[in-house]
Amino acid sequence: MRILVDTNIILSAALFPEGKVSRVFSYLLEAHTVVIASYSIQECKTVFMKKFPDKIDCLKAFLLKIDYEPFKTPKKLDAHDFPPMRDASDLPVLASAILSDVDILLTGDKDFEGIGIKKPLIFTPNQYFDLIQK
Repeated sequence: MRILVDTNIILSAALFPEGKVSRVFSYLLEAHTVVIASYSIQECKTVFMKKFPDKIDCLKAFLLKIDYEPFKTPKKLDAHDFPPMRDASDLPVLASAILSDVDILLTGDKDFEGIGIKKPLIFTPNQYFDLIQK
């Protein structure tokens, strides 16, 4: 199964290696193909430089040690080509998930709730954690 992880998942896993999101991320790396969009990598770098500049090496090390499939997010996206979203700034993530043809989008962003698409399935880390515990 191919699973695209949103920026907030990468941030949580990199910053809190003992947390639940990190455990879910580790499971994904072992059991599935993790896909990371170029948009999310850039967004992670921006967030780290703004909020955690002293930990940018933590992000770089994290991205170097994990095995993932990169997906190049298109530079130009037409919102009319994708399902409507509450927060238009999340369009690159949704577009990357759809265009990369992943099975699941894993995100902690509540703006993805209620998007009426069949593929990819959209899970929060808690939902996915509950799923793998069964």
